[in-house]
Amino acid sequence: MNVFYIIYLVITSAAFIILSPFLFLYAVIGKRSLKGLNERLGWVSLKGKDYPEGAPNIWIHAASLGEVRVAETIIGELKRLLPASSITVSTMTEHGKRLASEILGKDIRVIYSPLDIIFFVRMAIKRIKPDILVFLETEIWPAWISEAARMGVKPVIVNGRISPGSFPRYMRLRPLFRYVLLRVEALSMISEKDKERITDMGADPAKVIVSGNAKFDLLAELADPSIEDEIRNLFRLDGKAPVFIAGSTRNGEEEIIIEAYRNIIKEFPETILFIAPRHIKRSGHIASLLEKNRLEYQFRSEFGKGSGIRERQVVILDTFGELFRLYSAGTVIFCGGSLAPLGGQNPLEAAVWGRPVLYGPSMEHFLDAKAILEGNNAGIEVSTPEMLAEKVIMLFKDRPLREEYGSRAREAVLKSSKAAKRHAEIVADILSGTH
Repeated sequence: MNVFYIIYLVITSAAFIILSPFLFLYAVIGKRSLKGLNERLGWVSLKGKDYPEGAPNIWIHAASLGEVRVAETIIGELKRLLPASSITVSTMTEHGKRLASEILGKDIRVIYSPLDIIFFVRMAIKRIKPDILVFLETEIWPAWISEAARMGVKPVIVNGRISPGSFPRYMRLRPLFRYVLLRVEALSMISEKDKERITDMGADPAKVIVSGNAKFDLLAELADPSIEDEIRNLFRLDGKAPVFIAGSTRNGEEEIIIEAYRNIIKEFPETILFIAPRHIKRSGHIASLLEKNRLEYQFRSEFGKGSGIRERQVVILDTFGELFRLYSAGTVIFCGGSLAPLGGQNPLEAAVWGRPVLYGPSMEHFLDAKAILEGNNAGIEVSTPEMLAEKVIMLFKDRPLREEYGSRAREAVLKSSKAAKRHAEIVADILSGTH
């Protein structure tokens, strides 16, 4: 057994023994939920599901809300390929478990994931008895993966992603991760860069393939054309005034957006601006910037008060879960986190609506999405307030050009879908022994 893996097991086990009394007290005193504690300790309830004997038994780990959504698309493909299969989905948070229970159907067991401590992962594996253990995205848990392989379960990573930010940290512990990754049966990665990084971390190159991002499969399904009419009615958008949306903005970007907007309204004075901060708590800061620039604004959360309608040209979207739907009514869309060196946000969420998409030079976390757009001549990069205003004005003026960019953007998203099918086929091939 690898010495680094032994050290990992000793440290994690000792840390749990030492910290568990304090964690329990914190939960009780702070009135934190102890829900699912038995599952986190590996004691998974087997009641309530009637799985057919002899059918493939698949365990999928989807840590976050986003990964639960990805799991939904992959499970849909697995059910098509292996209709008799039994599936268990584990997630780390209460929100994740609630969403999984709501969207995955009654025939799928949903549990909290076990802590990555050797005793607990062994207990969970013994109780669930999976044939294959599927980890989504960046879930590389040393004890869980290694013990599964040792117990005859085939670990697989699908929709795999290694971000530029996390890669150096993994490389500092390369001897440990190399030992773990060599026990993975197949690694189905999102992009060539992800393939390169995980291979550098120690994965067997022969087991690593590129299959695309299953998150993109969701977009085409979610972009219902009827949503645009709902949003236009909600925000009083009559189609005459152009709509500029700055989505998922981060600190340091709003100043640039506001400066660009001031230039835009010199030529298109009726332009409506939506600023949607990535973190809603920053809404007050954005309001102060708008006041400093003598721009009247309205908070989205105020729509329920008074008239309940949009009355200003500038709206701060200070509510959860509306940005994707709002994109449907945009004329031109800017995706934030990219003018500041923060890695960007997913530009395909805007592109799927058939809208021109702009972003800054910092797109390290979404290089695959950027490549999809630029490979279809559909993405526009900007770096200054002047450049941002210039591109927006150009697109406002030239409707055929704007529609061409939008059409190419949506086409790029649709062409990049079907990744979930490719990931699911790898799982099916491993179960059948053909991979």
